[in-house]
Formats: sequence, structure tokens, C-alpha cells
Amino acid sequence: MLRTHTCGQINLDDVGKKVMLAGWVSSIRDHGNIIFFDLRDRYGITQIVCNLPELTPELLELVNKVRQEFVIQISGSVVARSPETVNPKISTGSIEVILEDAKILNTSDALPFEIQEGENIGENIRLKYRYLDLRRDSIKENIIFRSDFTLKMREFFSSENFVEIETPILTKSTPEGARDFLVPSRLNPGSFYALPQSPQLFKQMLMISGFDRYYQIARCFRDEDLRSDRQPEFTQVDIEMSFIEEQDIMDISERLIKYSVEKTSNIKVDVPFPRLTYKKAIEKYGTDKPDIRFGMEIIELSESMANSGSSIIESVLQEGGRVKGLLIENGESISIKDVDNFNEFVKQKGGKGIGWIRFRENEIASPIKKSLKEQTIKNLRESLKITPGSLLFFLGGETSWVCNILGEMRTEIAKKLNLVKEEIFKFLWVVDFPLFEINPDEDRIQCVHHPFTSPQYDDIDTLDKDPLKIKSRAYDLVLNGIEIGGGSIRIHQRKLQEKIFSILGMKPEEYNEKFGFLLDALGYGAPPHGGLAFGLDRMVMILRNEESIRETIPFPKTQKGVCLLSGAPSPVDRKQISDLHIKVDFQTKQ
Repeated sequence: MLRTHTCGQINLDDVGKKVMLAGWVSSIRDHGNIIFFDLRDRYGITQIVCNLPELTPELLELVNKVRQEFVIQISGSVVARSPETVNPKISTGSIEVILEDAKILNTSDALPFEIQEGENIGENIRLKYRYLDLRRDSIKENIIFRSDFTLKMREFFSSENFVEIETPILTKSTPEGARDFLVPSRLNPGSFYALPQSPQLFKQMLMISGFDRYYQIARCFRDEDLRSDRQPEFTQVDIEMSFIEEQDIMDISERLIKYSVEKTSNIKVDVPFPRLTYKKAIEKYGTDKPDIRFGMEIIELSESMANSGSSIIESVLQEGGRVKGLLIENGESISIKDVDNFNEFVKQKGGKGIGWIRFRENEIASPIKKSLKEQTIKNLRESLKITPGSLLFFLGGETSWVCNILGEMRTEIAKKLNLVKEEIFKFLWVVDFPLFEINPDEDRIQCVHHPFTSPQYDDIDTLDKDPLKIKSRAYDLVLNGIEIGGGSIRIHQRKLQEKIFSILGMKPEEYNEKFGFLLDALGYGAPPHGGLAFGLDRMVMILRNEESIRETIPFPKTQKGVCLLSGAPSPVDRKQISDLHIKVDFQTKQ
């Protein structure tokens, strides 16, 4: 046995006891005849006191050799600290251990960076030496929180009669939006597995198999461009249920989140979560993943400014566009420079600029002040209940474009004015999404979510007439303006699934080749079913108030998809390539 206690375990009840501890030397403080070590392990820190005159020559020599991050084992007696030396910042701050014996278990090379918190360390160096980075309290606590969080989810699922089932990692390549990671098959030359983007089709197979309540903490893979909240491999909490409707999925998801979050943090989760239709989300917030921690909703101004006197505004309305705006009550905090930046932003998005009016007690300031009618100003003051100091931004054009621009501005203004309270957590369901949309790059129809999403019942008979007006039975879960999950009621009838494939431009031979196994299974008594998946990495990131999911994953990739610790991805031996019956166009570096 190398230790009797951990470094976060000892307290005043242990005074007078002999203990053995093992861990890393976090810091060393030399006070002449006394040297203090802070000994650290996963559980905490204990101060070790080395009274040099009382040590044997051998122990004194060992103590003088110890450096930061050496791994040592010590034994000694627990004593209470004097009142003036108590450290309230650590759990063991009321005691210290008087060193009686020690052993160096391993040494440490010179550190590439300091382990202590508060050090400003570049991310690349942190990821290269991730095993050192993980010793820091903040990142360590993120990983422990993640473990506790998934444990509580498993407890909840078990109490609700769910079955945890693992689905294949080596699967078939099917179009789901992002690119697949492909794995060549040595035993089947010319054929490839794909790493799953989600367990979507297999969890539907499980519903058809009779497993009416399934869950999985699933590893997923997508070969896509990365950003702060994306990784090429990620983890999602996957749920599927049979004989249910949307309300059932939402209810189980809300109770799962409430239980797991409240059991692992001080965050209070209010249920049920509010709901907002996709149409209302766009109209009020300019996005389908709105942050509802603050107000400042998009305002409809078309009627108020219809006869404003501004030729630009009236021209927009005559051409069928709309005028919408954002009202900032403490608008004095928005400087002229800020206004100029928003103006440039709108121009970069294809507009002519942003309109604005500053409201003072008895006057206004605006670039179009001379053309605005007094009645228009009066109407705005009354209808919007404008107070002195307010600033009104307004923009005209095609509705969705205007809402999108104002939605982005809303987020930036909220950051500038500190309207977002980081300690508040607001969940939201967004529902009634369109089933289809137009892919602008390829000028073709595509699914908003995925092709296995059911249309709403009332729309099924009109699928052929105007697919773009069809609403889906999909629902997204949003937390603090970030989409953390999504799901839908699935198509469980073969004919309807084939119809959706056809609308997407797939011919029978194509969809049978790609999805024949699903279509066959739907023909053998598939029950009504649906589910949801939410990103574990992203959820932990928000709950831990981190800026990137890389802070919640033990060994993440960079934004270029590289593991700086191991060097993956890397070239492989030519024989390995040959054994897989594939050829690689090797480029010689100059």
C-alpha cells in the first residue's frame, strides 16, 4: 500500500494520526530550516512540513532533491495548523503533515508550462502536453463533472426502464449531411466502412426489434470543418422510444436534464421548457436557436414607418419588403463607432447600411432626421413606449434576410451591454420546423433535419403539391442560444419513407441501394417511434461556463482535426496501404 489517505481527505479529526500520502509535488517553499511541500493528487492538496534539523541525513538529501511535479510517497504525523496559518481555500487547510519518511517514486523533466491555475498558456502547447494540462484543477474538474453528469443520466434512464444498447462503430456510408470518415476493408477489397455520424438507423432498427426504450452515450464522427463547439469525434446522448408522440420525448428529456443537472451542480432547471415555433423564433430573434436570457426582441416597424417621409424606407415597402428593428433602452452605451461597425456589417451582408434614431427628451438624432415626418417620430415614441436615451436600429428588405441580420446584431449588442447573465440557464424547445428547404449552392431540395423525419399529419396529403410548405415533427433543444440537441418523430411506414426519398430526387434504385435495409425493416411491423440526441460535450461546455468543447474533452483535436499529443492523423506504412487494396497520391514535400 502506497497511501492510507488521499491528499484531500485529511482534516482535524485526523490530528495525531500517522498517515501515508502519495502524489505530485505541486509547489516547494524554502524557509531556511523548514521546507514546505504542497502534495497534490486528484482529490486535493496537503501541506507537508519538513523540519530540516530533525531529518536523518538520508531524508535530508532526498528532500533537497525534490523538484516540482516529482511523484513522491511520504509518511508523517497530522498536526493542526496555528490559527494564523489556516488556509480556507483548500479542504485540508486546517492541518499539515510533519514529514517523517519519504520516497521518490519518479522524477519530472523541466515543465513546458506551470501547472498552477491562472497561467496564460497557449492552447497548442496545452494540447501537446495534455497529460500535464489535465493536472490543472479547472480542466480536471470539467472531466470529473462530465463523469458525474453521465452517471446521473444513467441512473435516470435505469429508473425509467430504458435499456442501454451499443450500436456498431463500423457501419455503412449513408448521406446524412456531413462527410463520413471512411475505413477501407482489407477483407473486402474496394469496399469501405463509415464511422457513424449518429446511431440513427440502428436505433430505429431497435424500435422495430421491440426495444421500446433505448439509450446510448454514443461516440459519433463527422468529417467537417471545425469550430469552438465542434470536434471530428464527439459524444451524444442518444434516446429513442416507441409508441410515443412529441410530448412524450420532450417530457422525458426535460426530466432527464433536470435530474442530471440538479444532481451535479447548483443550477436550478425549471420545467416544462418554453416552446417557440420556428416561424416565431425567426421573427422575434432572427435565429432558430435564440438566447432567451434577455429580451430585446425584433420589432415589426413596417406600419409605423409606412409614411415616414424616407424614400429608402418607402421604396423597400413598395417592393414587398419589411422594415424591422431593435430598440435599445440604454442606447447611450452604443457609440458612434459601434453604429459605424454595424453599418459596415450590414453592407458586408449585401445591404446598404443600418438605419438608426437616437431619442432624446424633445428631439432625435438620425442620419435621416430631415426626411422623417414628425408624425412618424410621434408614432414610434407612443407605440414602442420609447424613453429618452433609447436607440432604435431599423433595417428594410426581404423578411428572412432582415431577421437574420438583426438577430446577429441582437447578440452582439447584448454582449456589449452585458445583458447576458452567465449564471442563468434558459432551455427552449423550437418546434414546427419546415420539413424541406432549398440548398442554395446546389439549387435542389433537401431536408432541414434528416430524411427519416416525419411530416406533420395534416401535411402528408399535400406532399406532392408544395413540399417547401410542409412542416415536420421535429424539435430542437436550445440552451442559452446554443443548439444542444434535436430530434423528431420518425417515419415508420415504408411508402411514406419512399415518398420522402423521391421528393429529395432519389430514384428507387438509389434509395434501395443506400437504405434498402431500413425500408425492408419498415415492412415488418415498425411501431410509431421517435427520439432525440443531444451533444454531451456541448452541454458540459455550457454548464461549466467554458468557451470551447475542447475544455470538456480529455484528449481533443485542434480546429484542424489534429491530435497534438499523439500526432494523429499521420502517414502510414506503404505496406499497410497495399494490404488495404487502395492507392494514395503521396505528395513529396519540397
